[in-house]
Amino acid sequence: MINGLLHKHAQEIINASIAAVQPDVAVIRALSTFNHQGQIIIIAIGKAAWNMAKTAIECLGADNISGGAVITKYGHSLGSLPKLSVFEAGHPIPDENSFIATEKAIQSVSNLSKNDQVLFLVSGGGSALFEKPLIPPQELEDITTQLLASGADIVEINTIRKRLSAVKGGRFASVCAPAKIYSIVLSDIIGNPLDMIASGPAYPDSSSCAQALEIVRKYNLKLSPKTEKLLKVETPKTLDNATTKITGSVSELCIAGAKKCTELGYAPLILTDSLNCTARDAGMFLSSIARFHANTKIPLAFLAGGETVVKLTGAGKGGRNQEIALAAAIGISGLKNTAIFSFGSDGTDGPTDAAGGYADGNTLARLREKGIDANAYLTNNDSYNALQAVNGLIKTGPTGTNVNDLSVILINA
Repeated sequence: MINGLLHKHAQEIINASIAAVQPDVAVIRALSTFNHQGQIIIIAIGKAAWNMAKTAIECLGADNISGGAVITKYGHSLGSLPKLSVFEAGHPIPDENSFIATEKAIQSVSNLSKNDQVLFLVSGGGSALFEKPLIPPQELEDITTQLLASGADIVEINTIRKRLSAVKGGRFASVCAPAKIYSIVLSDIIGNPLDMIASGPAYPDSSSCAQALEIVRKYNLKLSPKTEKLLKVETPKTLDNATTKITGSVSELCIAGAKKCTELGYAPLILTDSLNCTARDAGMFLSSIARFHANTKIPLAFLAGGETVVKLTGAGKGGRNQEIALAAAIGISGLKNTAIFSFGSDGTDGPTDAAGGYADGNTLARLREKGIDANAYLTNNDSYNALQAVNGLIKTGPTGTNVNDLSVILINA
């Protein structure tokens, strides 16, 4: 049987953490330094785009907005917005709607004067959602799939993608010129590298052609001659019309989670806000910490923010946070009053309807009762179906924000 108290506490921590990193407060704070004249065009991209755009309209007033576009992931729009065209598109692979929506955004910022202002609202997922490829879409999809399957991290993926796009790597800011572009960025990348978040459409690119070509060699990517040529073209290194304000990050997610743990009676410790390894290794690492502290005399909580990667070895269904939980289930098997859970702050984990996964000391035994070999399911990257069988899926629905992931160990003495 699932540990009811730990499961309840996990859900409360998830809810409190996500509530603390909603984009409305972050956007309001960033707009306090937004000085504007002339037309205001709003372009919002990413999984939190709809909420960010809605807040911006409420702050600035719909009468002061001349137009623009909102581009978000399927299921993440909550309806129409005044003056703005709202699009849903593909993620993590761009689709035809991504290209149509991006073209609308480009049209919205064309022919502006130096007195006009583009308010650019950026959140995680923007790399796929905001795209005008310089190569055939099928080839772009194939390259992205190769990178994801190889276990490339988001920085490596974006280093490649920005050179194959007309809007990434600072190129969108160039499209907006001579108008000024003011970016408000909700960070979903460890360390908040502004040129990598959504592939930096309005920020000077720090990566080089040499780095892009090294990634090609590292993962043995199969590319066309045209793509190889594009990877040798440098991206903008300075942008005179661009200002960027970063707001919201995984650090805030960790702090909010720790605060809720304290309220629930646990002594929390934030291990890191830059967890960056394979999901399976993260699950094993977290379970080793849980085992070391299993005999604690007081309730403990350990938190780790960041973003892991999944190296595909099978054809199952799942995501990085679900894989963390399933790997952890093996490591904490038999431990009393111990649970490990991991979730994505955007409410989605891989190509599934789950935000993440939960496991406690009883999970492995319950899997075995149902004839499920946890190791075999991990090898097949089928964490979703394994956890679903034992009520181990975390489902929040789209949250309207996106600031990486949070993994938590709970030990209730």
